[in-house]
Amino acid sequence: MRAASSPACLSPLLLCLCVLQRSYGTPSPPSPTFTHNQTKLPDGDKDSHHRPKRGWIWNQFFVLEEHIGPEPQYVGKLHSNSDKGDGSVQYLLSGEGAGTIFIINELTGDIHAKKSLDREKKSHYVLHARAIDRFTNRAVEPESEFIIKVQDVNDNAPKFPDGLFSASVPEMADIGTSVFQITATDGDDPTYGNSAKIVYSILQGQPFFTVDPKTGVIRTALPNMDRETREMYSVIIQAKDMAGSVGGLSGSTTVNISLTDVNDNPPRFPQKNYQLYVPESAEVGKAVGKIKANDEDLGVNAEMTYRITNEEGAAMFSISTDSDKREGIISLRKPLDYEKKKAYSLNIEGVNTHLDPRFSYLGPFKDTTTLKLIIGDVDEPPVFTMDYYIMDVYENAPAGTEVAMVTAQDPDSTRSKVRYSIDQNAEGDALFSVDVDSGLVTTTRSLDREEVAWHNITVMASEIDNPNLVSYVPVTVQVLDVNDNAPYIATDSALVVCEGSKAGQVIQIIRATDKDNFANGRFTFALPEDLPTNPNFTLKDNEDSSVSVLARRQGFSQAEQELYQLPVVVWDGGEPLLSSTSTLTLRVCPCQRGARTPVCRAQAFLSSAGLSTGALIAILLCVLILLAIVVLFVTLRSKKSKKEPLIISAEDIRENVVTYDDEGGGEEDTEAFDIAALRNPEAAEEMRIRKDLRSEVWRAMGTEALSPSLTLPDEDIHEVIKLKVVEADRDMSGPPYDSLQTYAYEGRGSLSGSISSLDLPELQSELDLSEVDNWGPEVQILSRVFQEKGQQHTP
Repeated sequence: MRAASSPACLSPLLLCLCVLQRSYGTPSPPSPTFTHNQTKLPDGDKDSHHRPKRGWIWNQFFVLEEHIGPEPQYVGKLHSNSDKGDGSVQYLLSGEGAGTIFIINELTGDIHAKKSLDREKKSHYVLHARAIDRFTNRAVEPESEFIIKVQDVNDNAPKFPDGLFSASVPEMADIGTSVFQITATDGDDPTYGNSAKIVYSILQGQPFFTVDPKTGVIRTALPNMDRETREMYSVIIQAKDMAGSVGGLSGSTTVNISLTDVNDNPPRFPQKNYQLYVPESAEVGKAVGKIKANDEDLGVNAEMTYRITNEEGAAMFSISTDSDKREGIISLRKPLDYEKKKAYSLNIEGVNTHLDPRFSYLGPFKDTTTLKLIIGDVDEPPVFTMDYYIMDVYENAPAGTEVAMVTAQDPDSTRSKVRYSIDQNAEGDALFSVDVDSGLVTTTRSLDREEVAWHNITVMASEIDNPNLVSYVPVTVQVLDVNDNAPYIATDSALVVCEGSKAGQVIQIIRATDKDNFANGRFTFALPEDLPTNPNFTLKDNEDSSVSVLARRQGFSQAEQELYQLPVVVWDGGEPLLSSTSTLTLRVCPCQRGARTPVCRAQAFLSSAGLSTGALIAILLCVLILLAIVVLFVTLRSKKSKKEPLIISAEDIRENVVTYDDEGGGEEDTEAFDIAALRNPEAAEEMRIRKDLRSEVWRAMGTEALSPSLTLPDEDIHEVIKLKVVEADRDMSGPPYDSLQTYAYEGRGSLSGSISSLDLPELQSELDLSEVDNWGPEVQILSRVFQEKGQQHTP
């Protein structure tokens, strides 16, 4: 844009802002717009015509970016209509970049950019312009604001994001399938010109892929792109600005595109015929070989299963799939025998498990091949004709008895001779032997069925030419029974006969026992013929190997006879006929009522031990007496412990206190304490005399068990006890602790009177024993005992 040169621009009433634009041959931008401002005149100046002046006329200034000329780039010019050209008006510039980027000629108002500008860093600058009188520094024009815009030039090439781009697309995809979208950016102004208008093109990757020039979307350009033929593609995409025209800037990037796998290839066996050697000694269930079909696909698209299609091969062999290596594992179903069949042919088929119907037209996704298995001959151990043998021999047979024969043969074509032996580690090797050449098993000693009925042995067979090849076969020998044990009746317990049994009543059913086999027939029972007829019991054969014991009479009594013996003869049904006699014990007792089987009451069992009813009662009485003695002993011990003083000291001299638990306890109860001490000295003396009298009476009776009656004066000891209490309280010489003193006092006023011997009125010197006979038999016995003791003491 250049400054306007029309007469209107030079009118003295207007301040014209002329913008000079160097466009280097480019068309000028549109003319700037003008704004009208009323400008104030300097103070003192008056317009005689009162015409308003036209102030600043503003527009945007434009400056090209990236200016590389030697001189500063001209931006525009400021001019005031007050400027007469005499240099009196001074133009000033302030704002963004003023003085550093933009400079102004203060006399002419020309604005220049002294630095190269970059629109991408800053697109415009805001500045302020003033016009002042150079001499008075007064404003000729008011300060106004204007903008300098940096005009864009194509100085930025399109850029792609940093990084390596990768994409994928399924193989055999249709033409135009979208693969990837790539986008470039341009730093130029997209609103001005074509500097930022980008067009995409493909530099490398044709004819396989195309790119949309506007959107940058990469698409497939060829059909049936096969991953198995080529998997990776490097595509170079270019982005060019200026809408792709000549002179535009460009940038490029690389996109690596890979084809993903689809199931478009069937499995294929490398060969149509295979051959495999398998020894006949191969174990059943073990793998004998492997086979593999190739599939050019990957992952699940290459997975397959194998199967044997012919019946003969499927009966002898099985095939499974190894998911990792995709191999077919062939295993043995049944044992191989070279002598029976020397080769097998297997028809094997491999089929993909994941099919894609889009590619079914490519043919069946399976393949077949033939595998021939050659069976190799191996020297095998001998083979017994049976897997196990069951033999039998009678018991009691002499040593060397033949039992049976085992047979083994060499399965190989050589037919080597076989030798037999018994495994020494097995059971029964000491009871049997086997012939080395024939395999005949014989006994080494007599056998007893009742000890061991079955014997297990193991017979070994080995080839003479190769003794290391050994076969084993189990042999079970059953010992057959012969009738060599007589039957018998177990007599461990006695039979119960109730006292109320009636004639013909069944006492009990008896069964016999025989160690021999039950095949010897049923048992028969009878009473011995050489003994007289038993009057008490008889037998009834039930014909089922049992016998019933019957009572012949009634009225059995335990008191009369408790035990009975009944001999019984039992025969078996074997050959020869064997018998034995067993004696049954029958016990008579009163039976419990309501019991299903006869059961003696408890007293009956006690009496069987030889104890009568009287003896039992006597035993019970003795037990009760012993218990009473123990209780009495414990009671006396407890009373004695109560009478012992709490503190025993040599210095503690006190009166003895006796506690009476009953009245009339006898003279022995007062031996430890003289009651006369509670009364007075005269009474004590009188008590001493009375004691002497009692001793004479006891000597007259011959024993000290009977104490005479003494009569004591009727003195009230109640007051005496009170005095003793006062004396005890005032006694300061006693030990420094409290003590308990108990004085027995019966008191007065009893209707029955005292029964104590202390109050007897007089002493009887003699006892009349003639009245003892009237006191009963117990007292008479006691009287005789006393008389005899008295005679012994009489000189």
